[in-house]
Amino acid sequence: MLITRPSGIPASEITPKKVYLQRRQFLREAAAVAAAGATAALLPAYGEAGQKFHNLRKGPFSVDEKTTSYKDITRYNNFYEFGSAKSDPSERAGNFRTLPWSVAIEGEVKKPATYHLEDLLKRHPLEERVYRLRCVEAWSMVVPWVGFPLRDLIRRVEPTSRAKYVEFTTLLDPAQMPGQRPGLLGAGLDWPYVEGLRLDEAVHPLTLLAVGLYGEVLPNQNGAPIRLVVPWKYGFKSIKSIVKIRFVEKPPLTTWMKSGPSEYGFYSNVNPGVDHPRWSQASERRIGEDSLFSPKRKTLPFNGYAEQVASLYAGMDLKKYF
Repeated sequence: MLITRPSGIPASEITPKKVYLQRRQFLREAAAVAAAGATAALLPAYGEAGQKFHNLRKGPFSVDEKTTSYKDITRYNNFYEFGSAKSDPSERAGNFRTLPWSVAIEGEVKKPATYHLEDLLKRHPLEERVYRLRCVEAWSMVVPWVGFPLRDLIRRVEPTSRAKYVEFTTLLDPAQMPGQRPGLLGAGLDWPYVEGLRLDEAVHPLTLLAVGLYGEVLPNQNGAPIRLVVPWKYGFKSIKSIVKIRFVEKPPLTTWMKSGPSEYGFYSNVNPGVDHPRWSQASERRIGEDSLFSPKRKTLPFNGYAEQVASLYAGMDLKKYF
């Protein structure tokens, strides 16, 4: 169809072709900026603990239980890089530098890369999920995490057919992490901290990469700036301050397996029928329920997530593969 200029419009008022084409380019660029701005609006100046994320969506699988207080979550921690006492992380991690931060993706993947933290957060929409956290010392919490499913990142990097397991590594920096120095503060572990999952565990929709809690940037003592959360396993599987994710063919030798192979197995699923050699795992103490009359809670298989994850271990002897 031929469109002609109406006779009533002066030529001086008609937009020149060059300007019109520039306008179309401007609109495309403006749309891109707006989209980036919408993503950025979700993010605070990352690294500043206490700043809130905005417009978080509610994630699936959240438990309908009273959450543990922010005070207890941030003051009662296992983070041996800062010391072995529960109060050590909150007392010693305050000056830990979480920016700049990057995570290297290595091993059996088609798209190895090193991602800056900000890029990861722009690529993956954040959500809030309320998960139980059960620690091997028989205490538990209910934590409102902020993060995104690990499987979204795994899909992006495209594991090869040889990738059967995923190995995670924490930052090694004794200058910032006093528990990594020789002496009394740490647990005598072989640093850096290493953990691992089977690939099907890693891509399970429950498995989360967390960057916050209670709608705020993750505090240093809770594993800032990015940590793993695997809610059906004991807490030590949820490695903190991750700097490397490596896809491998064989099960990685994890830190606690190396330290105490008779006490800490590779799978480390919450199993009330398998006691730790030094204490029972049949019950647990919920942090925050500390009155004299508060009974211990009965520990649930897979920490209460059996309906979602038990099929991953069909046919396995879970007393042998603990």
